[in-house]
Amino acid sequence: MSRDEQKVSIDGHRLTLTNLDKVYYPQTGTTKGEVLDYYARIGPIFIRHAADRIATRKRWVDGVGTPEKPGQVFFEKDLPDHAPDWIEAREIEHGTGTKRYPLVQDQATLTYLAQLGSLEIHIPQWRVLSAGSDPRTITSDSRYPDRMVFDLDPGEGRGLADCVEVAHLVRELLNGMGLDAYPLTSGSKGVHMYAPLDGSATSQQVSDVAKELARSLEADHPELIVSKMKKKLRKHKVFIDWSQNSASKTTVAPYSLRGRFLPTVAAPRTWDELADPATVEHLRFEEVLGRLEDLGDLLEPLAQRAGASDAASVTDAAPADAPKDRLVTYRSMRDPKKTPEPVPERHGRSGDELTFVIQEHHARALHWDFRLEHDGVLVSWALPKGPPTDPARNHLAIQTEDHPMEYATFEGTIPKGEYGGGEVTIWDSGTYELKKWRDGKEVTAVLHGQPDGGLGGIKEFALFNTGKHGPNEDPAKNWMIHLKEHSPDDAEAEPKQQKTGRRQASQDSSSGNDAVEPASYSPMLATIGEVETVEHDEHAWAFEMKWDGIRAIATVRAATDDAPGAVTLISRNDIDMTVTYPELAELATCVTTDCVLDGEIVALGPSGRPEFGRLQQRMGLKKASDVEEERAKTPVYLMVFDLLEVDGESLLRVDYEQRRKRLFEVASEGEHVYVPEAFDGSVEDAMASSKQLKLEGVMAKKKTSVYMPGKRTKTWLKLKHAATREVLIIGWRTGNGGRAQTLGSLLVGAHGPDGLVYLGRVGTGFDQDQLEMLRDRLDAMPRKTPPAEVPAEQRKDAHWVTPKLVGDVEFGGITEAGRLRHPVWRGLREDIDPEDVTI
Repeated sequence: MSRDEQKVSIDGHRLTLTNLDKVYYPQTGTTKGEVLDYYARIGPIFIRHAADRIATRKRWVDGVGTPEKPGQVFFEKDLPDHAPDWIEAREIEHGTGTKRYPLVQDQATLTYLAQLGSLEIHIPQWRVLSAGSDPRTITSDSRYPDRMVFDLDPGEGRGLADCVEVAHLVRELLNGMGLDAYPLTSGSKGVHMYAPLDGSATSQQVSDVAKELARSLEADHPELIVSKMKKKLRKHKVFIDWSQNSASKTTVAPYSLRGRFLPTVAAPRTWDELADPATVEHLRFEEVLGRLEDLGDLLEPLAQRAGASDAASVTDAAPADAPKDRLVTYRSMRDPKKTPEPVPERHGRSGDELTFVIQEHHARALHWDFRLEHDGVLVSWALPKGPPTDPARNHLAIQTEDHPMEYATFEGTIPKGEYGGGEVTIWDSGTYELKKWRDGKEVTAVLHGQPDGGLGGIKEFALFNTGKHGPNEDPAKNWMIHLKEHSPDDAEAEPKQQKTGRRQASQDSSSGNDAVEPASYSPMLATIGEVETVEHDEHAWAFEMKWDGIRAIATVRAATDDAPGAVTLISRNDIDMTVTYPELAELATCVTTDCVLDGEIVALGPSGRPEFGRLQQRMGLKKASDVEEERAKTPVYLMVFDLLEVDGESLLRVDYEQRRKRLFEVASEGEHVYVPEAFDGSVEDAMASSKQLKLEGVMAKKKTSVYMPGKRTKTWLKLKHAATREVLIIGWRTGNGGRAQTLGSLLVGAHGPDGLVYLGRVGTGFDQDQLEMLRDRLDAMPRKTPPAEVPAEQRKDAHWVTPKLVGDVEFGGITEAGRLRHPVWRGLREDIDPEDVTI
């Protein structure tokens, strides 16, 4: 045997170690013998953290080389056929076939892998061996992580010090969840952080939590942090890689060498060491061995937690008949001191009827939470596209942690930075009939929703686990949800909102049409949004130009060769506007069948763009002579953008894309009727185009959204260039000079939870006709006291009025005192009821 070769006995196994003088790290002259010595000395600690976990290896059989000539690296998963049979291994099914992984259970195995040039050993966050499981098999059911990991990786322009800074932010968030955090300098570029878990959650559930935490940190520190996977976004940012919590992903093991040009190690650190980020450096293997003698294993608590989980389940298990606490994962993700969500100590019990709830959840990405009561909890799935509306199109359903029964009535705002931070509203709720429940495989249920809910009544759904998964996904995660073809969708389920007391704009004028009974739908309403809300997922949204006018629901009887057809126009606040806009009777000749349409009535200025001020000249006119006189000067147009009903068939539960397709089949354009196409491009391009056209902004509509009459949802967003809002006129102040006979400014407010709230003064944007009209109308509704609390300096020569008139203003923001900044008058809104004007 040559002097560069040794036969050794380790753990009762004979190994031959060869090429001990081969240089593995040329820059430091570190040899293979020194690498083997390091793994021999660090072995007992290394194995504590790597045991029971499948090991993938990065092998540099000829060393790491130099920057000028890097060594060749092999990434190896399969244990070689020539490997000793005493090495413990496990088989895992992949899409490309079965692979046999070694487990680093003893020093002999670690030495064997190092002898093959395996400088880096990577392991997952879950362990193979678990109480009650067959030790020879690995299934998705056994992938329950006992730790959460974050890999903080510096992008171009950032360094290790920046990663340390982010590590402190991650620690703060984890501590807030009741989790300890243990940092390592990775030995490569950045920092790894571990948090011990109790092993009760699946890899997908842990990954979902880690993703939300990373997203929330990105939202709080966008100049420093990025959580998205795209490499082009990482420049000048620290990337928080949360995906290594996935069942199929691995992270370099603690205490592993790294295949860098220097023999650095994934080395545990103390938080005191990281107090000054600028002084932190990666550690070489000699330093790590020295620290081990002085400091011991800094990850000892992590190893104890990892080792305790199974032991507890075997030796200290609860009685066999004790019910499993299914809310352990849920509670671990939430701090009741920081979130309004219910956090009960125990899960509840089922009642006589089974409950369901579907919540619209505006977290980092809009999704719907689909929850079914089962075994005293709400079993939950996240639906990125919402419940399907077409039996031919299934939607993805991602199973999440069980929720408490109290969540069935939860609505509110989860604070930014907390898990799932964002607004939660109930989209629909009720009871359901269970047809089939096969845990982890299939669920079929008939849901009885509310008549005005998102489902629109009774629907039957089937959820099934696909068993498929991508490289970063747990197979337990991926489900699909299917709308049954023959759902019991009876007439009572249709959410037609019956209106009462419809107000006629005129009883003595005629549009020239035969009457047509108006459909009883209220317009679906949008929420003011931000471009950033849709940017990261813009392929899921459609973009329409926002028209500066008033909404109208048009019920149309199509014209035929024998009859002229008829049109009825109803405003948002239930006023019949048909006689006010007689030119829109043309709509009856622009459709191929009877239908109900949603659109916006606009008046065009000299530039050809909608101007709300011009529309004011037509709004509220009652006499036929007045209508005809003003019509000649200010014609109006209808921008049709949605189709609600065709020949008596409701399309409310058909998604946006399908409704738009049907719209273009049914409706065409005329002299006063337009059917605008959605914008073809990104939201950034859409906003730029609307600005160039001098329009208000863009309407972003979720392509999968159903039409919810009378509901203000976040599946439709108003993206505006300038902020506008409705206000109530609560008083006016005396004018000077040219305004001495009219008014100087309006005092405005809106309804708050405890009464009217003062929003400030509006003194610009009026023309002389508006000033005179407003003064005449306000003089008819005086009152002695202010209807809201108004500062003393604003009460000087103020005249108070009953808050019945609704106005529209443009403004530049909100002051700290809650006042509108630089408001400009746009006009009265006769189409909006005063009680609908809220903070």
